[in-house]
Amino acid sequence: MENQFENKVVVVTGAASGIGCAQAAAFLKEGATVVGIDIQEAAITDEKYRHYVGSVADQQFIDATIEKFECIDILCNTAGMLDGYAPSLETEGKLWDEIFDVNVKGMFLVTNAVLKQMLLQKRGVIINMASIAGMVAGGGGAAYTASKHAVIGYTKQLSYDYCKEGIRVNGIAPGAIETPMNAADFEGTGEMAKLVAEQTPAGRWAKPEEVANITVFLASEASDYMHATIIPVDGGWMNK
Repeated sequence: MENQFENKVVVVTGAASGIGCAQAAAFLKEGATVVGIDIQEAAITDEKYRHYVGSVADQQFIDATIEKFECIDILCNTAGMLDGYAPSLETEGKLWDEIFDVNVKGMFLVTNAVLKQMLLQKRGVIINMASIAGMVAGGGGAAYTASKHAVIGYTKQLSYDYCKEGIRVNGIAPGAIETPMNAADFEGTGEMAKLVAEQTPAGRWAKPEEVANITVFLASEASDYMHATIIPVDGGWMNK
């Protein structure tokens, strides 16, 4: 349905590239006003897109968004970082903290800032970016895998606590998605990328737009009875 999000305000974290950028573009295509934040400059130029450069821990962009638009209808918590697949003994405390600050604490801080407004509105949709690493081992190192398990737990508890208040919370668990965050796998001859594709039952990496399409579905009225659901977008990886 074209323009199904007209007059809706969408916030996307990690919006400068990869899945976040694809999500922002998808909602713009559907008529929404989109506010993005990232540590990088915007990759989108659109009159209905507003971009903030900074950390998700900085809540000023949420306050500015509410002041400007007086509502936030949809929040996509997409910002995240990898840990280089480091096992526990190779993970320093600094790396552990950095991964959790971005992947978990940043999500928690942004969600709380937005949630206050959504509760006043008595409606809102929150979509958290998990990972297959939040469901099975092998998708990341010790810190990343632990952080994505935490994201899934947080998503479920958030839904449990606020679904009766008109807040709908779900998550997405991507597998092999071709994004700048995974650029190292494609370096040189791309042997690592080829290996991952071979190990994926679908035989390929997904494009960020494929995750964005699921995001649009989860934000739409078509999924209105879905709560605390984590949807894998993994090419059959966990079915092996």
